[in-house]
Parts: sequence; C-alpha cells; structure tokens
Amino acid sequence: MTKEIIIAIDFMGGDDDASFILPGLRIAYEKHPEARFKLFGDENLIRSKIKYFPELEKVSDINHCETFVRMDEKPSSSIKRGRGTSSIWKAIDSVKKGDSNIMISAGNTGALMAMATLILKTISKIQRPAIAAIWPTINGETIVLDVGATIGFNTKQLIDFSILGASMAQSVFDLDQPTISLLNIGEEEIKGLDEIKKAHEILKSDNYFFKYKGFVEGDQIGKGVSDVIVMDGFTGNVALKTAEGTASQISTYFKDAINRSFMAKIGYKLAKSAFETLKEKMNPSRLNGGVFLGLNGIVIKSHGKTDPMGFSSAIDLGIDMHESSLLLKIQRNIELLDKEINFDKISN
Repeated sequence: MTKEIIIAIDFMGGDDDASFILPGLRIAYEKHPEARFKLFGDENLIRSKIKYFPELEKVSDINHCETFVRMDEKPSSSIKRGRGTSSIWKAIDSVKKGDSNIMISAGNTGALMAMATLILKTISKIQRPAIAAIWPTINGETIVLDVGATIGFNTKQLIDFSILGASMAQSVFDLDQPTISLLNIGEEEIKGLDEIKKAHEILKSDNYFFKYKGFVEGDQIGKGVSDVIVMDGFTGNVALKTAEGTASQISTYFKDAINRSFMAKIGYKLAKSAFETLKEKMNPSRLNGGVFLGLNGIVIKSHGKTDPMGFSSAIDLGIDMHESSLLLKIQRNIELLDKEINFDKISN
C-alpha cells in the first residue's frame, strides 16, 4: 500500500481569492490518491467552499488561522503580525514538526521566503536559500536559480546554488550527473564580476557529482544548453520576468496577426496542430512552481495568478521531490563536494 503524503496548503494565498486552489487539489488528488491535505486559513471560508468538493473533504484536515498575509505586505510586517498565527506560518511550521511532508502557497513570495527561512533554517553549510524555477527550452527543460530569493551575492552562494540546482536536477530529471553553467555577460573566462569568475574557477574540476560546462549568456537559457543554469537572484528574477513578458508579447502579436485577414484565419486552421503544440510549450501552468531550495523542508511557491492545472503542477513537483528524497540528496552532495573544496575556505 502506498504511503500517504501530507501536503500543507496556505489556503489564503493568491490573487482573485485563490479560486484555483480546490479545483487544483482535485486534479492533484486524481493523480495522487495517496495525497492528504492540511488546509490552513479561515475555517468558515474553507468549509463554505470545500463542501462542493466532497472527495477532497474526506482527505483534508482544516486548520483555522487567525491571520493571513496580504499579497502586498512587507516580509518584516508579515512576521511581526502573523508570527505563530498566519496561514503561511502555521503551514510551514507543520513541515518543521513533521506533520506535513510538503508546503505549498500561492501567496506573498517575500513573506513566504522570510518565514520559511526563519522556521526551517538553511541546510548545514548553505548560506542562503534560492528559488529555483523549471524553464521550458528547445531541448526540454532546464532548472534556473536563483530567480529572486537573494539580492546581492558572493562566490560561496553561487557554489551553494550549483549544489542545490544539480541535486534538484538529479531528483526531478532523474540524472546521475547533471550539467551546470553559470550565467555571465559572455562566454570568455576574462569576462564578468570577480565573484562569478572565482566560482567559475572552483567549479571547473571534473571530480564533482555534476559536470560544469562554463559560462553561458542569456540567449542560451532557452536553448537548453545545460540541465542547470546558475545566477544571482536579481539577475534571475529579471530574466524570468523578461521571459514571461516576451511570451505574452508574442502571444498578443500572434492573435493580432490571425485576426488581421480572412487568409490568415485560413492559414491558422491549416496549421492549428502546430500552433497548439507551441501554445502548450509556452503554457506557464505546465511548469508552475518555484522551489525554495536550501531549507530543511520542501516549500513550493505557486504563481499567484495560476489556474487549477498550474496549482496541481506545483503539487506534482513537490511530490516528485519528496518521493525522490531531495533533501537527503542535497545533504549527501554537500558532503561529497566539501571533501573536494573546503567550504569554509571559499572567499566571499
């Protein structure tokens, strides 16, 4: 019999009243009947909605919370006001206590990261956590990190992110030795900030559990040149938002072109299958879910404006990482790499 997987859900996070949460849980439950849900939020609100999902009601435990974090609230304010009482705090705390295996929220990213770091702490020898995203590419998918957790960086953090990203690639992509690249302003070794060049020199060894391929530029991310692309949080967040905006822009251009003439509509009908494939490739719901890597627990950030399919995808990702023992992989890989490069001696 398959062992139950307990998933803590911040019911109060997300835009537009998070109407996607329960339909998303239903999709996830159909795929993962071993899943059980702990819902954290306003009990009256949850009960008023879950009654329309009787199959979920049977496998869900409702946990009332006195407060919830607003989407525009500052992390410091959310901790001060919601410490021990908010839906985000209590959901994360259930992971720390071992009552839940995974925590998922579509709420305030800054508050979620701040509370998760405060409650779960970082894994030994990891300076700061990173947010990892799965990026669709020509060759499949690539893990990109950090995409917004850390603003400002040093060499040690880039090494940390390399370990975290490669460990995630082993779990999610089922790879023995993932490939890694560092994002830089050029592929030449003389280019880039000192912190990036120092990380490059450290990662060049062939004795690691991953294979380092060197520098890449921004236009190569979508080509799928590596399983993992490592960068600082500021750069990663700008790259992610630029890619999302470009995809939306292309979609708008495409719709305008189709409606421009009768012949264009005929052309669309003839090539509909190809366009549907392209649409699916660019669908953000398919790869929804930012992973907070480097913490003593699995925390997933869903997009606040996702749909039910997207929210279920975030749950799929969390279950994959739990079942593949991601945290144990990270700890093992840190020990392996620490034997090759003494972490304590890496210059910041």
